[in-house]
Amino acid sequence: MERKIRIKSKSKEEAIKKAVNHFNVLENDLEIIEIESPSKGFLGFIGSKEGTYEISVIIREIDVAREFLEKIINNLKIDVNLNIFQEDRLIKVDITGKDVSALIGKRGETLDSIQLLTGLALNKFRKDSDLRVLIDVEDYRKKREESLKNYAKKISSQVLRYKKTKKLEYMNPYERRIIHSYLQNNERINTYSEGTDPYRRLVIEYVEPSHK
Repeated sequence: MERKIRIKSKSKEEAIKKAVNHFNVLENDLEIIEIESPSKGFLGFIGSKEGTYEISVIIREIDVAREFLEKIINNLKIDVNLNIFQEDRLIKVDITGKDVSALIGKRGETLDSIQLLTGLALNKFRKDSDLRVLIDVEDYRKKREESLKNYAKKISSQVLRYKKTKKLEYMNPYERRIIHSYLQNNERINTYSEGTDPYRRLVIEYVEPSHK
């Protein structure tokens, strides 16, 4: 996407209007540098000279995220729609369309990789950025969260019934955090992680009740 243009114009205001139409953005999205001031000339028109302005579009993190994801989608040649917006320090991306399954992968591994790469693209653009990225596809994460909670409920019931520790399958940090949060208020259950990513798993441990 073109980000910068030089415009000759009779006034700064006129140059801004031209840039707004050219880039199809709002005035607040533009940065204007006056290279050469306009001159009205003798009697206001004889020998008048247009000014020169260098006008560029201000690049924001959300724009970087959008362009990065659009490149991935174009390279994959899939038919999906991007809805991207920012809430405080979180950039949220909702992807919908008939080809979304190509972006999920096994247990969401492809989706997690795309989210990680998008975050790295933001850090490369602005190293001091504290923005996080959350990418979801057709509410996949919400459905996965409910599935993990049901799984945690089932396994924790087995741990309590048989008083034996259970080691879960390998999970990413996001999935382990969901289960840990779901079980953290159970005083007879202790959860911790062991191993090294990507072969890191959550352990659900039975805790003997204390006798006071």
